[in-house]
Amino acid sequence: MGLSKQNLVIIDTGCANLASVRMAFERLGVQPQVSCQAADIEQADKLILPGVGTAVAAMKNLNERGLVPLIRAAKQPLLGFCLGMQMLAQASEETMSGSDGSDEGLIEGLGIVPGRIRLMEVGNLRLPHMGWNQIEHDETHPLLKGIRSGSYFYFVHSYALEVTEATLATCDYGQPFTAIVGRDNFFGAQFHPERSGSAGARLLQNFLEL
Repeated sequence: MGLSKQNLVIIDTGCANLASVRMAFERLGVQPQVSCQAADIEQADKLILPGVGTAVAAMKNLNERGLVPLIRAAKQPLLGFCLGMQMLAQASEETMSGSDGSDEGLIEGLGIVPGRIRLMEVGNLRLPHMGWNQIEHDETHPLLKGIRSGSYFYFVHSYALEVTEATLATCDYGQPFTAIVGRDNFFGAQFHPERSGSAGARLLQNFLEL
């Protein structure tokens, strides 16, 4: 199947401005559909899970729209961006107010990739981590084809996924965190591929070719 014929569905989570994501794929010759309907998601060749805002609002929207079981059951390749990637994790500490390490206030994620989303420990650096930064990898994964280690991508976030066995690429800002994650048919990018120039476009192209 040619890339332009792919049925690409951007899952409408209700908490993201989807225009820039849609346009990024249109520049690659693909006309994505934006939908939160079960039939559209189940019939898609590829799925995009975007996200902007807070984990609380995002997971609330997913639950209210009945999307959690649909996403967990997805068999086709799925790529989450930014908060969309974070939602793939087991839990997020975004609402934790205490420092005793308890799970009180944790937001349950989709539980698809291992690890927890934690507030970044950046020392004297500024939060949010905002702007261009390099990713490092020694992977031969098809998602990273043609993207050399040290390539720059555009980040905007204060929380990040810890490095786990599912990490495909890392970034360092105060300490290493997961920049790209992958498990089975589920993938996530902490950065914004749609705002990351030619390297971001290559990542999206690679995803379409999976």
